[in-house]
Amino acid sequence: MGIFKINNEFKPAGDQPKAIKELIKGIEQGLRHQTLLGVTGSGKTFTAANVIEQIGKPTLVIAHNKTLAAQLAQEYREFFPDNAVHYFVSYYDYYQPEAYMPVTDTYIEKEAMINEEIERLRHASTQALLTRKDVIIVASVSCIYGLGDPTEYEKVNLKIKVGESVSRTDFIRNLIDIHYSRTNADVKPGTFRALGNAIEIMPISERLIYRIELEAGKIKVIKRIDAVSRSIINEADTFFLFPAKHFITDSDAAKRALESIKSELKDRLEELKKEGKNLEAERLKRRTTYDLAMIREVGYTNGIENYSRHFTRKKAGEAPFTLLDYFPKKSDGTADFLTIIDESHVTVPQIGGMYAGDKSRKDTLVEHGFRLPSARDNRPLKFAEFEKRVGQVIFTSATPAKYEKEVSRKVVEQVIRPTGLVDPEVLVRPIQSKGKYQGQIFDFIAEAEKAIEKGGRVIATTLTKKMAEDLSEYLKEKKIKAEYLHSDIKTIDRIEILTNLRRGTFDCIVGVNLLREGLDLPEVTLIGILDADKEGFLRSDTALIQIIGRAARNVLGRVILYADTMTGSMKRAIDETSRRRTIQTAYNKKHGITPKTIIKKIRDITDTLEREHHQAVNLLLETDEVLFKQAPKKLIKAKMAEMEEAVKNLDFETAAIIRDEIRALEKRL
Repeated sequence: MGIFKINNEFKPAGDQPKAIKELIKGIEQGLRHQTLLGVTGSGKTFTAANVIEQIGKPTLVIAHNKTLAAQLAQEYREFFPDNAVHYFVSYYDYYQPEAYMPVTDTYIEKEAMINEEIERLRHASTQALLTRKDVIIVASVSCIYGLGDPTEYEKVNLKIKVGESVSRTDFIRNLIDIHYSRTNADVKPGTFRALGNAIEIMPISERLIYRIELEAGKIKVIKRIDAVSRSIINEADTFFLFPAKHFITDSDAAKRALESIKSELKDRLEELKKEGKNLEAERLKRRTTYDLAMIREVGYTNGIENYSRHFTRKKAGEAPFTLLDYFPKKSDGTADFLTIIDESHVTVPQIGGMYAGDKSRKDTLVEHGFRLPSARDNRPLKFAEFEKRVGQVIFTSATPAKYEKEVSRKVVEQVIRPTGLVDPEVLVRPIQSKGKYQGQIFDFIAEAEKAIEKGGRVIATTLTKKMAEDLSEYLKEKKIKAEYLHSDIKTIDRIEILTNLRRGTFDCIVGVNLLREGLDLPEVTLIGILDADKEGFLRSDTALIQIIGRAARNVLGRVILYADTMTGSMKRAIDETSRRRTIQTAYNKKHGITPKTIIKKIRDITDTLEREHHQAVNLLLETDEVLFKQAPKKLIKAKMAEMEEAVKNLDFETAAIIRDEIRALEKRL
């Protein structure tokens, strides 16, 4: 038996068996690139999962945005419940990169808000790659950005074992050395607290507390404790504690780095002065001297990543370490893992375009004395570097682009859906009021009301964020439960909005291009594409085919293109949809298949977090049952004080759990 095992009640059907067989054959033949051209709803992810199971290699799945990555991660977790499926995306909820605009002499300092939960998931990903083989990492394009040296990260992990000789002082020092922070409040990921001869740690990748009890200079016992209820889950003989940060440097390397930075500063100051840039030289000298002092004294400074080349001992221009370096390699140093690039027509250009944008911004900062030239090496991978670091690649898309077609030695088409569903009916109606049609907004509202009345969900796509927001508000006025969705919405909120559409909390979602690729919404029966004849990126034939595909998971699926003229993109999209409908209808007729709407459990990556939250609340209610019966009002008052204390200590997770317990107790009163 291989290292991966699919747990699924369904067997491959439609074009899936043929596609799986062809892709595996291509991998066994050593083909570097293949393309799975699968129409929307044909089960490309299930096909890929079957390939992963049979090939039996660690796999990197790359998606072009966090929302799609979250959905894919949940799907792979359902397929492989006994294997390690992890989610790796940028941990910023908000990110404003450092920049300088010479025209207006405006310097913009870096601003960032880090999502601690996503940071925990990132660490869980890298730790899984270093400790097991049955790993699938679903990542956004952030996987090509700089990350710490995997060798150093793995080398400094602590093996904590019962019976091991260690003093309390040394143990605490070891934790600090791997970037764990000491606290007197409740522990959270990446922190610890010392209570007499006991030390409680919450690993950066978990939500459990490990309590290490020391006696006579030895580790007496290791207990795993629920962070909220404080109940003991079990005892462990040993566990491995990885660093709380990905960027790890030993003291000797840090000293060498500081000397190297000083040397580069000296050379760069001479260059600037020769060019007559005295202002820039003074600016660079002050900033770098300050950063050096901060690194020397506290081990960190804002923007320390700009000095990463000195700490990792990379040469100028050399590619940084990234998530790809955490995956296994063959003895000759080449990649020994499978890469699946989802919605490749969007994801591949995104990977290829990251370096140029970053370089342009860094060049300006270096030229005007805000950063040393080595800051350029804190960057994403160039496309050629990315290609070199991944092994065999499968592109998946309903509309593969020119690049995929050129490099792929094999293109496997998957047009027939296992459910027998055919591509949706496509209608064209005028934007302006004409004849029996009242114009795109009023016509869409009328059609949406009909679809919702039958239990369906509805999507409208617009060309701008402002229009999406305005239309969603107008729909609400018309008593349609609507919500807008675009890139300004936080990652977790986006996932929850889409899940709530499936649940029926909303009947309609209005978005821009965020709704195009890979979003699996089988309840959707109507899509309205507003201003479909406005040629451009959002209304190209590729974009239109992708949008049309969102309605292909439901037998009642229909798409209305609102346009006053028939553009070339519209014609190509309609012709391709008609071609696929013809093939699919003929197959169904030949095999006596009646199309069926896809039935899919409504889950998202936040479900696990919600479930753990509810379990914690219920556990507290059980624990406090006796006290509630004796003095309910007194208990609620005590709980209010506990909640306020948790908020005071900035432990909002515990505060939220106590808050929900209070609500439940008040209802029982």
